[in-house]
Amino acid sequence: MKNLDWSNLSFGYLPTDYNVRCFYRNGKWGEVEVSSDEYLKIHMAATCLHYGQEAFEGLKAYRCPDGKVRLFCVEENAARLQRTCRGIVMPEVPTELFVEMAKRVVRLNQEYVPTYESGATLYLRPLLIGTSAQVGVHPSKEYMFLIFVTPVGPYFKGGFSTNPYVIMRDYDRAAPLGTGTFKVGGNYAASLKANKIAHEKGYASEFYLDSKEKKYVDECGAANFFGIKDNTYITPLSSSILPSITNKSLMQIAEDLGMKVERRPIPEEELATFEEAGACGTAAVISPISHLDDLETGKTYHFGENPGPWSTKLYETLRGIQYGTIEDRHGWTTVVID
Repeated sequence: MKNLDWSNLSFGYLPTDYNVRCFYRNGKWGEVEVSSDEYLKIHMAATCLHYGQEAFEGLKAYRCPDGKVRLFCVEENAARLQRTCRGIVMPEVPTELFVEMAKRVVRLNQEYVPTYESGATLYLRPLLIGTSAQVGVHPSKEYMFLIFVTPVGPYFKGGFSTNPYVIMRDYDRAAPLGTGTFKVGGNYAASLKANKIAHEKGYASEFYLDSKEKKYVDECGAANFFGIKDNTYITPLSSSILPSITNKSLMQIAEDLGMKVERRPIPEEELATFEEAGACGTAAVISPISHLDDLETGKTYHFGENPGPWSTKLYETLRGIQYGTIEDRHGWTTVVID
């Protein structure tokens, strides 16, 4: 194992030894290639650079107390990428190819999988880009699919602790019936300005209402939102929200723990009734929200200065499944290294 200080890792990029790549040419996927080059050679007229034909995923590998290394929900990530491919007209990466490449890149870089005790993980970034040279707005004919890895610490410096968020009414992350439900780079580019303003004002992240009416909860920056009240886990239903695999897992865990689960539109005023609230996603897992400010109306929604009991239980259960210390009743984990 590499001699790195795993306990002080931030959520950023560190070089590792290998990445894996596969090219789509002449209507079919080729053989998987292993590369030690961190750079890509692509044409300056590639469709990914000009017309946003780019999609990505994010998942993690965990070094577990039993000595095994596990991937979490790798097939769910493959399915979500396939859905994105259909949405922006790219060839789907077969599940078998996605899983094979994910396993191989972890094994090739197994010395970079952080220790269990550190709480850090190995983050996988699958990336699919259109590479054909053209200046007309058409789908590419050729594509590159690659996966690289990097060891990461917690997304927020405090780890599993509460953070303040702020409602941004002057910015939209995505439009209804647009690309909001797909994991494409343009959605994140659209959030950078609002995120920058939120940080400058001292908040952990921005918080979006629906872009059509500004009446309903949408997303917490780049993460899904959930609220808890009356023994019920509630998360928004919207045509512009990325379907979070973490959120999907948390909804199942909530049911397993005896909670009710509701996925429905959440009016902003309902925020005042939640006992707990949080953001969830692969990077942060769960980031409990301490309070949410609406600067335009002057309202503040309080959810507690410390993580609530349900948020804590959900977090600990999900982490336990990911690390193999709690039974994986739903077949979410895949052992990559015994």
